[in-house]
Amino acid sequence: MLSPLTRKRLQNFTRIRRARWALILLCALFGISLVSELLCNSRPLWMRVNGKTYFPFIQRLTLRDLEGDAADASRMNYHAFTASEAFTADPRNKALWAPVRYSPGDVIDSASLREHRTVSVSVVPEVSLGRLNLLPDGTIILPLSCEPFFPGAETVEGLRLDAHWKLTDAVQAEIRNRLAGRGGHAFRAVAEHTTDPGLRARITMPEVRPSATPPASVRISFSQTDAPERPFQLRFRQSAEVNAAPLETRRWGAVPDGVREEIARLAQEGFKGQAPSAVIGWKGRTAKVSCALNEISWPFHPVKGHWMGIDGAGRDVLSRVLYGMRIALIFGLLLAFWAMAFGAVMGAVQGFFGGAVDIAGQRLTEIWSALPFLYVMIFIGSALGRGFLILLVCYSLFNWIGISSYMRAEFLRLRTRTFVDAARSQGLSDARIIFSHILPNALTPLITLFPFSLMGAIGSLAALDFLGFGLPPLTPSWGELLQQAQMFRSAWWLILFPSAALFTVMLLTVLVGEGLRDAFDPRQQSKME
Repeated sequence: MLSPLTRKRLQNFTRIRRARWALILLCALFGISLVSELLCNSRPLWMRVNGKTYFPFIQRLTLRDLEGDAADASRMNYHAFTASEAFTADPRNKALWAPVRYSPGDVIDSASLREHRTVSVSVVPEVSLGRLNLLPDGTIILPLSCEPFFPGAETVEGLRLDAHWKLTDAVQAEIRNRLAGRGGHAFRAVAEHTTDPGLRARITMPEVRPSATPPASVRISFSQTDAPERPFQLRFRQSAEVNAAPLETRRWGAVPDGVREEIARLAQEGFKGQAPSAVIGWKGRTAKVSCALNEISWPFHPVKGHWMGIDGAGRDVLSRVLYGMRIALIFGLLLAFWAMAFGAVMGAVQGFFGGAVDIAGQRLTEIWSALPFLYVMIFIGSALGRGFLILLVCYSLFNWIGISSYMRAEFLRLRTRTFVDAARSQGLSDARIIFSHILPNALTPLITLFPFSLMGAIGSLAALDFLGFGLPPLTPSWGELLQQAQMFRSAWWLILFPSAALFTVMLLTVLVGEGLRDAFDPRQQSKME
C-alpha cells in the first residue's frame, strides 16, 4: 500500500526518461553479470558423453566420472578432453560451450593463437652518402661508400672524377683553389652524372684555411639530392599454410610492383622462425629488407574468440570484465545497504534522543572519521590478508558516517512534529516511534543518496584494486586490469574496456541518482495557493 505522495514520486521518476532507461540498463547489466557462467566459462554448459548427459558448469566432474573407474580422478581439462580421440571418436559425443570458452582465471594456451602470429617487415631505403679524396690530376683515392654514385664501376679507386661527373666551372675553380693552398669556405653544389642524366648528387667540401704548403688531395663528400625516404613497415599474417598476406592493404599498395613478390617470399620465410633479410631495388635506389617473427606474448590484442584481448597474465579480458562487474556491483550494493542501515540507526538515535546522547555520538563520529582509512586498510590487509569479506567489513566501518549526519538532521527536524507527540501520548515505545513513525518520513536522504553511495563504493573498490590494497590478485577486478594497463602502456585494450565498463556503470548510477533526487524534490510536490 503506497501513499499518494509515494505514488506521485514514482510517477515523477518514470517521467524522467534518462533516469528510467538508466535504471533499466543498470538492472540489465547486473542481471547479465549474475549469469556470467553462461557467457564466459571454461567448462561446457552441456555435454553428452558415452550416452550420458552432464552439466559441467554446475557439476564438479573428474575424468573418472566421464570415462569410468579405469581413469584417474584428476581435475578435468575440458578443452583437452573435447579435442582428444576418446571424445571425437564417437560422433554421438557432443558439447555445448559458452560464447567465451574461458573463465576469468584460465591462462590461455598460446598455441591456440598460432594463426594470429605476424611477421614484421622493415624496408629501410638506402641513404646514399660517400666520401673520396681527389688528386691534382683528377684521380680518386681513398673512396668510402661511393659505389652508388659510380654505377657500373667495379671499383672507384683510381677513376677520374671528371670522367663520371659533370663538374661545373665553380666546382673546378674551388678544387683548384684548395689544391693551390688558398683554402676556401664551406662549398656546396649539385652535379649530374655523365652517362646517367637522372643521377644527381650534392657535392660538399668543408671549410679549409689557407696554407703555405699545398695539400696533396682535396676531400669531397657526395650525398643524394632527394630527402632520405623514411623506413617502411609492413605486417604479414599467414592466412594459409603456404601464403603470407599483408595486414595493411593501403600500405601494401604503396609497395612497387616489382618487389612485392620478393617481400612476400621473405615474409613467408619469417613464419618458419628464420630472420631473412635482403637488399632490393626500391624506387630508383636500393633498400634493405629485414623480417622478424612476432611470437604470441602477453598481453595480446583483441582477436576472434577474445573480443577484448588478453591481459598480461594470459587471461581473457572479456571474462574478467564481466565477472569483475558482478563483484563490483555486489560489493557496492552490500556496502551501500550496510552504510544506509547502520548510518540510519546511528543518526536516528542521535537525532531522536538529542542532548548528551547526541553530543557523545557526534564526538565519537568525529574521532572515528579522523582515522586514516588507507592506513587502516593497509594494516588490516597485512595482518588478516586480503579478501572480499575482509574488504567489505573494513570499508563498512567508515562508509556510514556521511549518511548518519543526514539522518540525524532529519530526526532532529521530525521529532518535534505533532504526530510524534501523538505517538508518545499513546504510550508507544521509543523504538516503535523511531522505526514506525519517524523513519518512514525520513527516507528521502536514504533513497536519494543510495545511488551515489553505490557509485562511491564501486569507484573505491576499483581504486583500492588499482593501488594493490583491494581484492586478492586472482580475483577479477576492473582496478587490477587498469593496474596492468599502467605497466603495459601499449596495450590499449587493457585501459579501454575496463574504463568503459567502469564509466558506464557509474554514469548509469549517477543518472538514476539524479532522477531520484528530482523525483523527491519537495518543490515538485507543493504549489502556491
